[in-house]
Amino acid sequence: MKGQKIDASKMDLKEQVININRVTKVVKGGRNFRFAALVVVGDENGHVGIGKGKAQEVPEAIRKAIENAKRNLITVPRVGTTVPHKIVGRFGAGRVLIMPAGEGTGVIAGGAVRAVLELAGVKDVRAKSLGSNNPRNMANATIEALTSMKTVEQVARVRGKSVEEILG
Repeated sequence: MKGQKIDASKMDLKEQVININRVTKVVKGGRNFRFAALVVVGDENGHVGIGKGKAQEVPEAIRKAIENAKRNLITVPRVGTTVPHKIVGRFGAGRVLIMPAGEGTGVIAGGAVRAVLELAGVKDVRAKSLGSNNPRNMANATIEALTSMKTVEQVARVRGKSVEEILG
């Protein structure tokens, strides 16, 4: 899956702002304010990406973040309405534990993790944030976890076995 570019122009992407942060730079003449935006985009059908943007105005920062997120789309493996297996994603001090859940459970996750999982199209999942709760680290840790997930078919292909042999 890695290395394949996903064409965002052919998709019906929804976007959600996770965080807007005011950043200050102190200079000789006073303070310069800028806004940093963290945005997640996804088609709710197995594709999701996060992006960062910074500008002097909030709408401009959000626009830049959306463009950045569209360039960083990944494909999320799913089994029915949930994820294939339990996994821990790490980014900086942020760690996210993502676990599959039975149908009808819904998305049990907080903040940035919830936004990423919902726009990825995962309907039933449990997630727990471990360590840092910084939105940027949580979103990146979730993306990292979703990227490293593998379906049974992918594992079977790599090992040169059939799905039945792996499932035992």
